Amino acid sequence: MQLKIKKLNPEAKLPSYAHKGDAGLDLFSCEDAVLKPGERKMFSTGISTEFPEGYVALIWDKSGIAASGIKTMGGVLEHTYRGEYKVITLNTSSENYEIKKGQKIAQLLIQPIVTAEVEEANELSETKRGEGAFGSTGLNV
Repeated sequence: MQLKIKKLNPEAKLPSYAHKGDAGLDLFSCEDAVLKPGERKMFSTGISTEFPEGYVALIWDKSGIAASGIKTMGGVLEHTYRGEYKVITLNTSSENYEIKKGQKIAQLLIQPIVTAEVEEANELSETKRGEGAFGSTGLNV
C-alpha cells in the first residue's frame, strides 16, 4: 500500500516509522507552543496525504506525551481528504506542556476499512454479558 505525502510547509518533517514493523508513523509539529492545563490546541504538521480507497488514516496518541497528560482528539481522515493534517491536542494535566517545532506529537495509523450494512432490528441476540456496562466484569479474575 502506497502513502503519498505532500509537504505544504518546507520545514515539515515527513511521517516516519520509528522501528521496522511499527503500526504508527510518527507525526511532527510544525510549530512551538505551550499548552496550559485544560487547554486545547490544533497543531500544524505541514503535510497532506494520498492513499487508496478502502483505507482510513487515524491519528492516535504518542504514549510518551500521553503519559504527561496530552491527549489527541478528532483523528479520522478519509482517503478523499487532501488538506493539511492537523493534530488536535488537549492538556489533561495540571502542568504546562511545551511542544517544540519538529517534535513528535502523535502517530498516524493507516487501517483497512470495513463498511457495515446497517440494518434496524427489533431484537438482538442474547449473550452471557447481556447489558452489563462499565465495570460489569469487575477488576479481578
